[in-house]
Amino acid sequence: MISRRLAGPDYLARLAELRGRHGGVFPGRSGQLYVADPAIARAVLGNAGGRFREHSDFFRIRGGTFGPRSAQIEVGRAVRQLLHRHHRASAGTLPELVDRHLVPTSIWPDAGNRLLFDYTRRVLVGADPSPLLLDTVREVVERAVLAGARDRYSMLARARFRARVMRVLATELAARRETGASEDLFDVLAHHAPPTTPNRDLAEVYLSGLFAMVGSVGFLFGWAMFLAATHGFDEPARVVREALRLWPVAWLFARRPAHAGELGGVAVTPDDDVRVCGYLVHRDPDHWSAPDEYRPERWATGTGTDAFIPFGWGPHACTGAAASLRIVESLVGIVGDRYRLDVTVTDPRPHVAAALAPPRFTLRLARTARTG
Repeated sequence: MISRRLAGPDYLARLAELRGRHGGVFPGRSGQLYVADPAIARAVLGNAGGRFREHSDFFRIRGGTFGPRSAQIEVGRAVRQLLHRHHRASAGTLPELVDRHLVPTSIWPDAGNRLLFDYTRRVLVGADPSPLLLDTVREVVERAVLAGARDRYSMLARARFRARVMRVLATELAARRETGASEDLFDVLAHHAPPTTPNRDLAEVYLSGLFAMVGSVGFLFGWAMFLAATHGFDEPARVVREALRLWPVAWLFARRPAHAGELGGVAVTPDDDVRVCGYLVHRDPDHWSAPDEYRPERWATGTGTDAFIPFGWGPHACTGAAASLRIVESLVGIVGDRYRLDVTVTDPRPHVAAALAPPRFTLRLARTARTG
């Protein structure tokens, strides 16, 4: 995790300065080692030689890691299938959601998160959730997923809220284990996890899925809208990938060495916190021309992908990456085809925390002449 004292745009500038001074692997605070070199980053995340302790960003829970690995694979496959089925069946609703949430004026990045919650609500809670379940999950979005939302509550208030949420989610998972349905994320976890897995552990995995679908995908949509409005549209796929390159929502991947050794010529121990920094990998000047500039046309050639890790790398890369890209590309295409964009922003710097979220901005959409 990133401490609040270090979080902020200045933290990114400091990391870039250290990379320029020390190279692709450099120390941060005591016990921290940052990786900015693309090849070393892929090696750490891929962990083919078992040099790092087994780790999964999506399946991380408070007691360690949800497992075994076979269960992670099974759950991941089922989640991918669920998202693909949903998008095939529901993509036609996206224009109406854009009109409802974004026209004529919307405040970001919250608008993107709320739109994504509406779009994935059936995936998250099913077609006919109880009022308690729907209200609880919606409250998690408002109090914990939106950028900066957690900072509006005291530590005690967050602890009480989490305890209440965990009770509701664990109760729902216990009930789903008694059914044979397979229509939403609760069902996936209830029927693809080992039967001995505690419901509270599954509730934590559920929250990871909620944060990914609504938080991370919503932030990516926000970055794409912000960059398109301030720098210009291109093909939706190029806009989305360039947004991911410049501002990867998942921008730090932490790993622990399994034993002492070296990384890029720097000594590491099992007590060190190795942090692969996607933000720096994506701006590596040896792999990207004008790495700090928004140039979606660079994706016409497909070059530079050796320095592109927005969803991680290797066996533990994000399970819903492909579906997430399709959803955001669809949304960007709808906005680009139908509306003129105007954006107002006071401070264009990002919100830096566990996720790299867009700055707060106001977006105004006006229908183009060809769409009436």
